[in-house]
Amino acid sequence: MQLTASQLRELATAILSAHDVPEPFAGEQADLLVEAELRGLASHGILRLPRIVERIHNGVTDPQATGSHDWLNQSFLKVDGEAGLGPVVALAALEAACARAVETGVCVAAIANGNHLGMLAWYVERLAIRGHASIALTTSEALVHPWGGRSAMVGTNPIAIGVPAEPEPFVLDLATSLVAMGRIHDHANRGETIPPGWALDRDGNPTTDPEAAKRGAIAPFGGAKGYALGIGIEVLVAALTGSAIGRDVVGTLDSEWPCNKGDLFIVFGQQNSAATRLVSSYLDEVRRSPAAAGFAAVEVPGDGMRRRRAAAMKEGVRIADDLWHTLQRLRAGEVRA
Repeated sequence: MQLTASQLRELATAILSAHDVPEPFAGEQADLLVEAELRGLASHGILRLPRIVERIHNGVTDPQATGSHDWLNQSFLKVDGEAGLGPVVALAALEAACARAVETGVCVAAIANGNHLGMLAWYVERLAIRGHASIALTTSEALVHPWGGRSAMVGTNPIAIGVPAEPEPFVLDLATSLVAMGRIHDHANRGETIPPGWALDRDGNPTTDPEAAKRGAIAPFGGAKGYALGIGIEVLVAALTGSAIGRDVVGTLDSEWPCNKGDLFIVFGQQNSAATRLVSSYLDEVRRSPAAAGFAAVEVPGDGMRRRRAAAMKEGVRIADDLWHTLQRLRAGEVRA
């Protein structure tokens, strides 16, 4: 089934509304999922809807919660997400953080007990469009093996950075695992093997079997350096949010457990026009630099996402038939579709 972005957004909003999510919150969650689809990040897109619905009906997600705010000082906001939808809790926290960052120059928002954040680029890009540079960090279940280890001990722990620039903001968004677990699930669903080097089985042996990989561990990206960054995010987020750490993290991949990972946003005051011109000029210089053999052009982080989004806005988004039928049943009010 091929759908336009507006059709997909309407469908996602209708499904969430059918399962007790208030209209403005349904729109926020739907927009996040659709934007992930448009940018080619299907693992964080519409296929997450069935689990979101199940979590609501299992009582581990509160569709009406926006989180409670506790200012520990002028520039540090501690948030209890109260089991609210990830983007709903985060956007409420970021509204408060942006206002404070304008006054003080910087604000940290540390969130515990919120649900899955989804694609981090969505948040930092929104902030950059409003003139705020920002950094976003989040953790996950332990899915990644340490460098030199064989057991899953560290989350996929993505980091995103957004900086105002013209004509589009600079947006970096990457996980510290070699691949997302969602891509391994995609290969399993299609009955395909995974490339060598992606994962280990539960005995610590390299595997190309996605089912064995799901029971084992994903490799960190960039070897020892990616592992170091991933574990650095793990300890920083847990320390500042008071959330779970390592193998104690649950709730982003299941429908039964309250989500106990942490989210951390650092929001800076509004960027001045001189800084925006400086960044924009440099990014243009990088793009104009000579391309290496085998490359059509030099890009900067975020360019690929925007190119995929532009194509999807013209061509629509392909939804697999089985997922389409599941979504129709969810729209009709069924829970376990």
